[in-house]
Amino acid sequence: MIVHQDLYTFVRDIFLAMGCPENDATLAADVLVSADLRGIDSHGVARLSGYVRLMDLGRLNPKPTIRMVHETPSTAVIDGDAGLGLVVAPKAMGIAMEKADKVGTGWVAVRNSNHFGIAAYHASLALKNDMIGWSMTHAGPLVTPTFSKERLLGTNPICVAMPAQEEPPFVLDMATTTAAYGKLEILQRKNLETPTGWVQDAEGNPTTDANAVRKGGALLPLGGDREHGSHKGYGLGAMVDLFSGVLSGANYGPWVPPFATAGFMSADEGVGIGTGHFLGAMRVDAFRPADEFKKHMDQWIRRFRSAEGLKGEQVLIPGDPERWMEAKRKEEGIPVLAPVIADLKTLGERFHVKFPNE
Repeated sequence: MIVHQDLYTFVRDIFLAMGCPENDATLAADVLVSADLRGIDSHGVARLSGYVRLMDLGRLNPKPTIRMVHETPSTAVIDGDAGLGLVVAPKAMGIAMEKADKVGTGWVAVRNSNHFGIAAYHASLALKNDMIGWSMTHAGPLVTPTFSKERLLGTNPICVAMPAQEEPPFVLDMATTTAAYGKLEILQRKNLETPTGWVQDAEGNPTTDANAVRKGGALLPLGGDREHGSHKGYGLGAMVDLFSGVLSGANYGPWVPPFATAGFMSADEGVGIGTGHFLGAMRVDAFRPADEFKKHMDQWIRRFRSAEGLKGEQVLIPGDPERWMEAKRKEEGIPVLAPVIADLKTLGERFHVKFPNE
């Protein structure tokens, strides 16, 4: 176990050593460690070496000049200058909230960015302002459309965060695949198989091989197969790609550049610029009084949480498991797998940053 504050300091210092400005390094570290705190280990510090490799490949600019390339009172398009998505996305959400504050809603499409961590971080920024936050991003092609063997989409997550009054907020953060690729990486490190319905092999056959995607197979859309609704997961993933890529001017579909940890992947970029995101903020009182809305959110949450569970199971509200995990890990520390620790120590040696004691 590693104390989360110590892990945060280490990650921040690595970003500083990469050349990131202090404010950007602080923000990027907060986004990454928040993923580990929430139990989303696939998108936390295990990703740090990937950002370093992106920089080494010339695909990441540690000191970007983020600029607005198009704007209306309620919308904007942002060029991230190949910066850390961990930094570009929160800044874009800030612009969305400024617009929502003025006209009720704000929507920002982002191009020329990179992997932005967990979608929940960015969407949840709106909560403190009594706003509903939206966050989505596409990613490198690992996912096959229903009835295909080709990898054309990313895991393409969607997050919606809605404030409540006395209850914790509703935070839905989900990939549009049955599982995110980072979960495969965790299984690979543990030499475990995947559950059925996560992946198919290079010939399109179902498999539980956690390395299937590396061998030419593909992740499956949410649902797994047509009989279980994979066409719906495919449709959701396509929607995220269109908002994040086609609308923003980023690359899209099979042309989205892969994250650096996926060394087996390649994408023939050129239809757009870099990776794209889409973020939004909606002022609650643009629809109804905020206190009235949050009171009814409390009632909605309590009613669903009190639903009779099957076989002693408790009905959860989106955001519950992550909130519970965050409280646990703040008290007990963050468990980091041995291969990840070894990877982080290697980074520490390169950048002369001491890795914290376990």
